[in-house]
Amino acid sequence: MNALGLVSTRLCAGLMCRRSAVNLSSLRFSSGMTLSQIDEEVAKLLQLKAQLGGDEGKHVFVLKTAKGTRDYNPKQMAIREKVFNIIISCFKRHGAETIDTPVFELKETLTGKYGEDSKLIYDLKDQGGELLSLRYDLTVPFARYLAMNKITNIKRYHIAKVYRRDNPAMTRGRYREFYQCDFDIAGQYDAMIPDAECLKIVYEILNELDLGDFRIKSYLIEYLSIKINVVFDLSLARGLDYYTGVIYEAILSQTIPALVSTPAEQNGADEAGVSVGSVAGGGRYDGLVGMFDPKGRKVPCVGVSIGIERIFSIMEQKAEASSEKVRTTETQVLVASAQKNLLEERLKLTNALWNEGIKAEVLYKKNPKLLSQLQHCEETGIPLVAILGEQELKDGVVKLRNVVSREEVDVPRADLVDEIKKRTL
Repeated sequence: MNALGLVSTRLCAGLMCRRSAVNLSSLRFSSGMTLSQIDEEVAKLLQLKAQLGGDEGKHVFVLKTAKGTRDYNPKQMAIREKVFNIIISCFKRHGAETIDTPVFELKETLTGKYGEDSKLIYDLKDQGGELLSLRYDLTVPFARYLAMNKITNIKRYHIAKVYRRDNPAMTRGRYREFYQCDFDIAGQYDAMIPDAECLKIVYEILNELDLGDFRIKSYLIEYLSIKINVVFDLSLARGLDYYTGVIYEAILSQTIPALVSTPAEQNGADEAGVSVGSVAGGGRYDGLVGMFDPKGRKVPCVGVSIGIERIFSIMEQKAEASSEKVRTTETQVLVASAQKNLLEERLKLTNALWNEGIKAEVLYKKNPKLLSQLQHCEETGIPLVAILGEQELKDGVVKLRNVVSREEVDVPRADLVDEIKKRTL
């Protein structure tokens, strides 16, 4: 547009100069346009340019995450992975198997299952004739999965992201995109036995995560042998339409300092702390599967969902308050060299360790200084350094160094793998 405007302006200027000598208003060019018509078109182009504006009016793109979402750095991901491992280990300890379902469902699958919360469902634009929505939770897709595959008996866990068009409160662990960790038991069993196991799972997870004082609102105390932190509350009510029987939730008693990492999140943060509230909830939903079955056949179900984002917030706050360094890798040993021209030997040893299942690293430099290699281990928390030098290569050994104590010992190449495992596992 700028180039076209410039050419038009120059053309206009040239023609206007000629006007001073000769009247060319009626002159017709090969295009069939007169000079006056050309002037009129140039004026239109200049007007359009003015409307569109120049570079000074260009929209400035702000690089940020979408509202209600966030990025996670390596330290935060290490904390999340630790939490996930504790939860998954508990689910597996209780004999659960896992499944996965699509991140979006047919809109009619989700419609009418969440009561007032249905307005929080993210609808997608029509793509190829199907009306779709992002999944709001993992329970309704699980019920659809059971009905579609005619499954009447399963104990499953599912950890995945869900989406809610909610008003986010980042400092309180409420997002529009977040993980849910669900454990459910489907099948016809004697009354309250599966319900009791779900509550026991909540207790085990919260106890192992060491989040502080918590209460589980339930009445299955004696059966579960849980003598503390449990209360019976008939006033409990959860906002989802599909619950048909007992419901429960776990509540943390304490407050935590507001986690504020960006100016956008700082707005509305309470300096005195944030009340955590519910970190787990669930209940019985015996009629949900039947809503998807053509014959209305019901599959009794009970389950629990862990409020993972709030737990992450607490764990991150504890990590910030602690002087303990959070490791973001699981590297057991760094393969280093004490002299130059040993890149090939370092790579050979690293490859040999990888083949034996050892988590090893090597710096991507031909001749790194030994001090730089040791500093890398201290900064990243790598516990061991396997040092190669001319003398070690002649003797068929590797000098194994403990990064913290700085103790060094010569280890025969044949024994290196076992020695690393002994010191790091």
